Amino acid sequence: MDLSIVVPVYNEEENIPALYDQLTAVLEPLHLDYEIICADDGSKDRSFELLKALAERDPRVKVIRFRRNFGQTAGFSAGFDYASGEVVVTIDADLQNDPASIPALLDKIAEGYDVVSGWRTNRQDAYLSRKLPSRIANWLISRTTGVQVHDRGCSLRAHRLQVVKEMRLYGELHRFIPDIAAWIGARMAEVPVNHRPRRFGKSKYGLGRTLRVILDLITVRFLQGYSTRPIQIFGKWGLILGALGFLLGLWLTFEKLALGHSIGNRPALVLSLLLMLMGVQLVSIGLLGEITIR
Repeated sequence: MDLSIVVPVYNEEENIPALYDQLTAVLEPLHLDYEIICADDGSKDRSFELLKALAERDPRVKVIRFRRNFGQTAGFSAGFDYASGEVVVTIDADLQNDPASIPALLDKIAEGYDVVSGWRTNRQDAYLSRKLPSRIANWLISRTTGVQVHDRGCSLRAHRLQVVKEMRLYGELHRFIPDIAAWIGARMAEVPVNHRPRRFGKSKYGLGRTLRVILDLITVRFLQGYSTRPIQIFGKWGLILGALGFLLGLWLTFEKLALGHSIGNRPALVLSLLLMLMGVQLVSIGLLGEITIR
């Protein structure tokens, strides 16, 4: 298999026929052995019925059906598990990602890159609710992870099969695929892609996902820097806090023994004990993390 197209689908019954027609119109002239893997994410409309009909008509279409809605990341992950093409391309089902941009991604992969991300240079979305939060998120993630990517929200990407097989996606981690790929040593590039206004259905994204993205960013940054050495982060802060508590305790002891001051009712005594206890706990967590890894 040369190429696998992975398409997460959730309530996109109006877009599915057009998406299939556009994908086949782009892929047929490439003369590649390809498959289209559609992950129906618990759709409540006729999406699954339409996908099933396409699969019965065209054996290159393969359908995965979730029992309920698990999110786009789960759709990508399931598609990656089932993909067998040497190159795996992801694309949204809402027709905003233009299938005509796929050959440009494949050309870049042919140059030797492992992951090629689409860059929506002329994004057709509302500025305040979609584009501005996306730009802020891209800037924040780039500064945190050190991976410079202009458009992590673009689902139109091409990956070599061995790269996606090494990824373990959950939560909202599909946004961090470039960062995870960089972590495992993949060579990456960006290609400008065409972006179109949504014609049917409604967006599944909003500002409500911001908190989840921030939490996943913390996870990615931790995995990126300390997943194989948790004692380095937990132990470091444990030693710092424990040392501060110990020094504060020494000072209070000096005041009690040398100066004769009463320390029994002072908040500093409680703070000293708390800092030392937190230090012990953090070092213990780091050691447990090391044991778990090994």
